[in-house]
Amino acid sequence: RTSTCATRTGHKLVFNMCAAELKNFYVRYYIGHKGKFGHEFLEFEFNPDGKLRYANNSQYKNDTIIRKQVHVSPAVLQELKRVIEDSEIMKEDDGNWPQPDRVGRQELEIVLGDEHISFTTSKIGSLLEINETKDPEGLRGFYYLVQDLKCFVFSLIGLHFKIKPI
Repeated sequence: RTSTCATRTGHKLVFNMCAAELKNFYVRYYIGHKGKFGHEFLEFEFNPDGKLRYANNSQYKNDTIIRKQVHVSPAVLQELKRVIEDSEIMKEDDGNWPQPDRVGRQELEIVLGDEHISFTTSKIGSLLEINETKDPEGLRGFYYLVQDLKCFVFSLIGLHFKIKPI
């Protein structure tokens, strides 16, 4: 899928998100639970202005909350948008997914143009659990998209905040 905002520079075709596309693009993911170590969670959010906010709260062994914030380029947002569009998650419905329980909850919110979805489900321990649900195909798509998004965010945070080069 190509953007309508492509510009040619020399021999390269550069894709940039239009201001309108940036204005209507937002992603937030949360996974967490409340247990013997308190409220433990991982959350990240991409705002239309390119701000990536990341928080990881683990109380295990008295760890403190980790908060990071960084601005990413329109090219990074374009890649994020491509990953989401390729997943076809916007076609899914969480009505037949497991409800959050004492083990925890996951939330994924996406604004993509005129579409706005918000999914809520329980934590997923393994792919075997997915096969036992009422909508294994939809939940599997959610599971794989979340894995991709977490890898994407961890890479961005790791690259940006690395102190010593390898």
